Amino acid sequence: MDLPALDLPLSVVPAPDASAEPEAYVVVLGTERIHFLDWGGPAADRDRPAADRDRPAATPGVLLIHGLAGTAWDWLPVARRLRQRARVVAMDLRGHGLSDAPTSAYEPEQLAEDVLAVAEGSGLLAGDPGDAVVLAGHGFGGIVAAWAAALLGERCAGLVLVDGGWEDLAATTGMEPAEWLRELAEPPEVMRSMAAFLADRAGFDPATWDADQERAARATVVEVPAGHLLPAIRPHALARSVEAMFAYRPSLILPAIEAPIVALVAATGGDPARLAALEAVATALREAGRTPIRVATFNGVGHHLVRHRPVEVSAAILVLLGD
Repeated sequence: MDLPALDLPLSVVPAPDASAEPEAYVVVLGTERIHFLDWGGPAADRDRPAADRDRPAATPGVLLIHGLAGTAWDWLPVARRLRQRARVVAMDLRGHGLSDAPTSAYEPEQLAEDVLAVAEGSGLLAGDPGDAVVLAGHGFGGIVAAWAAALLGERCAGLVLVDGGWEDLAATTGMEPAEWLRELAEPPEVMRSMAAFLADRAGFDPATWDADQERAARATVVEVPAGHLLPAIRPHALARSVEAMFAYRPSLILPAIEAPIVALVAATGGDPARLAALEAVATALREAGRTPIRVATFNGVGHHLVRHRPVEVSAAILVLLGD
């Protein structure tokens, strides 16, 4: 099948605002707190009269959702660009970053509710008729964004799946969650010190390593008094999140989404199972009478497209904002 290509208008993507810093907030669901970073938006929106700030701007806002074991800080290179075009919020999934890590409640319905709570609590969805938000998720965040988009219905203006969110992992990997989880363990030599960890992360792609990437990397680990590192995500939260990933059925969820969907694919090695999964999703959308999924493929690029290709990821989000 020939998948419709996504035309990325790179010329409209602003340069990153290096001086921008987000405000940090939490929204409370029952006894759990979900943390998010509010990057603000264009000056025209920031300068609106106070009486108007409870109402959304004319352009939909953007809610960014990080991947497994990441944090909201992963989105730094994209948020610094997009805030000049739209209001931007990046959240920490439950069990990640500064959000609470309960021992249970990692089901798809709850994860989607967390996204809805951040969208409403941040003011991206202020309750006015017609307000909407573009959701963008990386990896596991793409799965959560898909669940949330289905929950939001017409209040979702678009869904960007950044190298994730279209695969049935049980089918494409042939693994069980526990087996897949074991593959995530960091080598001891990487976790022996902060210097070793940062050197490892910089080595993924030296050209994109900068102070923002170091900040994002530091947010994913905890340095103990002895000097070695531990993952910031609690083991139970990681395990429950992986179980949620393996419960995802894209051929059922994505056709239920009313908004247009785009997928950005890191095609390192040209994994045929992943591409076949994307084609299966495209077929399911077509049979459901939905807008065809549009795809941009990046050959020879690693999974973390938010870091490796922030201009292209920003451009894809701007497409769904109608910019």
